[in-house]
Amino acid sequence: MQPTSPQKDSTAWIIQTWAAFALSVSMTTFGIVNLPVDNWVKGFMGMGLAFSVGSTFTLAKTTRDLHEARKLTARIDEAKVEKLLSQHDPLTFK
Repeated sequence: MQPTSPQKDSTAWIIQTWAAFALSVSMTTFGIVNLPVDNWVKGFMGMGLAFSVGSTFTLAKTTRDLHEARKLTARIDEAKVEKLLSQHDPLTFK
């Protein structure tokens, strides 16, 4: 069994994702602040933005954790199968 190394993202990819996140949140916030509506409407939209960002982080973390748990389970099952195969002697009849 060959050990699998975790997939590493490049520095450029990490910078791009954080820049896209910062740009999208800041531009949406700028748009909400400059809307020609009452402050309670801006507050409502700001709370919606905050909830959307928070739930997006939670969904991403949950999806990552589920993927890693399935990968670990698959590696454990693979190790069990390899152990059984290594203990099996095809010339022995029982």
